Amino acid sequence: MHELIEKDRALLVFLNNLGNVGSDPFWLLITGKWIWIPLYIIFLYLLFKTYKPKSLIFIVVFIALGITFTDQIAGVFKYGIARLRPCHDEELIPQLRMITCGGKYGFFSSHAANSFFIATFLSILLAKKYRWLPMGVFIWASFISYSRVYLGVHFPLDIIFGALVGFLSGGLFAEFTKIVLRKQQVI
Repeated sequence: MHELIEKDRALLVFLNNLGNVGSDPFWLLITGKWIWIPLYIIFLYLLFKTYKPKSLIFIVVFIALGITFTDQIAGVFKYGIARLRPCHDEELIPQLRMITCGGKYGFFSSHAANSFFIATFLSILLAKKYRWLPMGVFIWASFISYSRVYLGVHFPLDIIFGALVGFLSGGLFAEFTKIVLRKQQVI
């Protein structure tokens, strides 16, 4: 395990140092929450165009429950595992080009979990009508996730594990949603 953690640290230093001053504003923008509101409105519009209005209520509830789930489980892991974020690791700080900071602990990334949850959930519910959507939303989720490494907020393993949790929970909640929609006969 110690060797894996050391490789994770080395990969963070490598990826973080790939950046430059010119691209810093882009990655700071990507990692922000509010910048994505127009995209979320587009997602809602696509759901509206695909499903009946009664279905949307169930879909939005399951999205809210799923994001709450991934966010809360990330909090449990962060405090249960208690792995310091790179910005709290005094030995690592001098090796990083750019550091922003969140809370004290970082395993696993809520940003990665939430964005991969949304990507998976929407892909399952919308891919039949919008074949291009899965590739687009997974690229979007990957950009958000990578921004966390670029900014020195998370280690790569924090991102990978968060993306995996988001992917699995997105699939699970999408399947629950489809079951409820069929039972309520609102598809």
